Amino acid sequence: MAEEHRAASRGQSQPRREQAGAQRGQSQPAHRRKPARRRSTAARVAGAFLYVLLVIGASGVLATVGWVWACDLLGLNKEAASAEIIIDDNTEFSSVVDTLEEKGLIQYKFLFKLYAWFSHAEDKIAPGTYELNTEMDYHALVSSMGSSSSTRKTADVTIKEGLTIDQVFELLDDRGVTSVDKLRDMAANYDYAFDWLRERPLGDYHRLEGYLFPDTYTFELGENPKYVINKMLVNFDAKMDEYMAQYTGEDIQYSLHDIVTIASMIEKETDGTNNDERNDYRSIASVIYNRLENPAAETVGYLQIDATLVYLNGGKVPTVADRAIDSPYNTYLYKGLPAGPISNPGMTSLLAAMNPADTNYYYYVLNPETKQHEYSRTYAEHEALVQRYQGNGG
Repeated sequence: MAEEHRAASRGQSQPRREQAGAQRGQSQPAHRRKPARRRSTAARVAGAFLYVLLVIGASGVLATVGWVWACDLLGLNKEAASAEIIIDDNTEFSSVVDTLEEKGLIQYKFLFKLYAWFSHAEDKIAPGTYELNTEMDYHALVSSMGSSSSTRKTADVTIKEGLTIDQVFELLDDRGVTSVDKLRDMAANYDYAFDWLRERPLGDYHRLEGYLFPDTYTFELGENPKYVINKMLVNFDAKMDEYMAQYTGEDIQYSLHDIVTIASMIEKETDGTNNDERNDYRSIASVIYNRLENPAAETVGYLQIDATLVYLNGGKVPTVADRAIDSPYNTYLYKGLPAGPISNPGMTSLLAAMNPADTNYYYYVLNPETKQHEYSRTYAEHEALVQRYQGNGG
């Protein structure tokens, strides 16, 4: 029994030793982790070092990018260059930005758009033609494309005496001031605040025919058509101001519109002679008034002004067939004054219309040799002159 008990005891103690051995076996790897802890520390040091390098590198990149962006924003370190930028009423802001980049005025569209968003630049840019350069920063670029910018390009345009409203508008279009369509729309529909325009109904741009005073004007390229037209109307108003009173009221024989209409025909018919000895403007004016005020004369109230036919036929040399054109501007077909002015007269013609010569003339014909008009009282005298000059190739 004792041996069995010892054997049993040994049998019971064996698992304990195995368990103890197992416990010792389990504790041994703890001693082997020490080198692993040393590697982890080194890795952490290396990671920290790499992180520092990454931070320094990223900071350098950001600093470089920031400097490049700052140079674009402030207009620094750019090759000197200039460019013309054209903006009209229909130009989108994105197109303006594209053009700035294409012309080399900016490098980063997204940065300019971001600046524009913060500064409300889109609201400050106005239609026009501008001369910009690479020395301008973003603020200067935006300011230089505004309505009051000193960089807006201008053009000196001379409106000659006798041009029609269509010719004036085409000239302004050709010089880049504004388009024919915009001018026609403004002339037809904008109610300019002049008393002498009150009776000229809106809707047809020809209502301003005769009032676009001939002169040399400085216009901004891409200028608002309202202001373009207004400059010429203001000039007319200033030149005619001292004469206005005598052509207003109920008891007047001729209105200001009549005077302008007469002056417009004088301007187109005159040979241009105007000196102390001979004033063709006033002589032609006398023919017009004599015909208007003496309906019992041979001309029976018809003005028969060839320039009115030219106004109707598109500027061509008038023919006998043109005399049959059914229009209130046709002074061969209708008695009295035409429906309105046929050109924009200058001051000499306007003064002649207000102060015609005192004559008995009803006719005139151009002498092809002297390039001056010769006047006659009767149709027979006039026809004799016509035959003489036609026989000489006139």
